[in-house]
Amino acid sequence: MNSEELNLNIIDFFEHIEKYYGCKTEITEGLFSDIEDLDANLTTWNLSEFDLIRSAYRKNGSRFMFEGTTMYYEISGERIIDFKKPGRHKFEFIEQYSETVFRITKIRFHNKY
Repeated sequence: MNSEELNLNIIDFFEHIEKYYGCKTEITEGLFSDIEDLDANLTTWNLSEFDLIRSAYRKNGSRFMFEGTTMYYEISGERIIDFKKPGRHKFEFIEQYSETVFRITKIRFHNKY
């Protein structure tokens, strides 16, 4: 996927995210060091669950934000190198923070439809 397609897909995701407001949202975050080999055993994982109440784009810092009543999560818009939709109501972002530091964010919405 070229950078223009990547940007259009990300914009489309955020333009339609309001349909998930009120839904249980599961964010699984992993830190890893080899983009060619995303080995789950060599990745540091975190899992968060909350009901999504709001999302926005913060221009200062170029961050995409997800907010629940007790949770706040951001993805760096400038660092996204990949975006996928691996299934229904499932999305994945990969950010690159240095030559050897990457973060994968897997988002799953438990949608009632």
